[in-house]
Amino acid sequence: MRAQSATLIATTCASMAFLAGLGLAQQSAKPLTNDDVLAMVNKKMPESVVVSAIKSSPAIFYTSTSELIRLNAAGVTEGELNAMLAAAHTSAPEAHPAKGSTGAPETSSESTSRIPKVIVSHGTTSQELKLEKTQLAQTKNKPSSMKGLAADSTDTQAMQAGLSTAGWDAAMHTNSIVGGTAVAEAGSVFSGMLAHRTPTVTYVWGVPSAASGNVLQSVSPVFSLDFSRTPGINPDDYEPAIVKLTPAQNTCRIVGATQGKADAGGSPAADWEVYSHYLEDQVAINPQKLGPGKYKVAAASELLPGEYGLVIRPLSKTKKFSGGDVARAQGDGLMFDAIWTFQISADAR
Repeated sequence: MRAQSATLIATTCASMAFLAGLGLAQQSAKPLTNDDVLAMVNKKMPESVVVSAIKSSPAIFYTSTSELIRLNAAGVTEGELNAMLAAAHTSAPEAHPAKGSTGAPETSSESTSRIPKVIVSHGTTSQELKLEKTQLAQTKNKPSSMKGLAADSTDTQAMQAGLSTAGWDAAMHTNSIVGGTAVAEAGSVFSGMLAHRTPTVTYVWGVPSAASGNVLQSVSPVFSLDFSRTPGINPDDYEPAIVKLTPAQNTCRIVGATQGKADAGGSPAADWEVYSHYLEDQVAINPQKLGPGKYKVAAASELLPGEYGLVIRPLSKTKKFSGGDVARAQGDGLMFDAIWTFQISADAR
């Protein structure tokens, strides 16, 4: 009996010593940061290993809009971003200052300098519009008209499916809708739409929700757009545009559509001419180029009440995109997916 008790005590003490040592090791370990995750991704470490490290290590993650887009554009996967969002939410990230790529606190101007930024002036008011990522859907119907696309229930169902991801739910805890849409990759949309592949399908870009929260009281807003330092792109390849959005069954707004191969959305090759036959409802504008990637934009005439979006489009209709970059909203794909929505009020002047 004494021998058994001694063995039990020894085992218990050894376990306690092990746990105490583990606790001290965790306390002394340097917290994992955004750049540590990025370093593992750049070293081509498996996603499962990176996610395990995020879940098991003390960490200080920063999940601002700029950071989520920066990490996503640099190749951090949806699973890795979700793990970071969950860890950041647990450790109350809002108590920490924003971090930049070096891990040092940023000034407000530096924190947004590497992602596209839009300031709108309407009347005597100016405000920054949040960058939103369009959702992708797929349909067998040809893109003959915007109204036809809006009436296609397949599109609206897919847009809704794109919001039902863990990434979106986690991002909501950080009060970052942009982060959520950036994390909610199109893969979640495609999963239910590619069961019956056809050689050519229609890809539809849309914005979730029936109306924009940015309600402008001016029929002649002026936009200042800066995408000069967006990673992975040549700013001289792009220019701004304003498009009229088409409401679809009170669930989303259609931005535009084009045809492509059924598996184009998952291809890493830059061989998809997304914009060569792209259907959208553009508004005539008077753009003023201030420098590479820097524009001041206004509509050529007063805007009628309704839903609109400021978008970035390639200068060359034949510019080729990687479907994988479009689906993940990184590099050139981020540029084409980016949108700043706004609504012209019925009372606007």
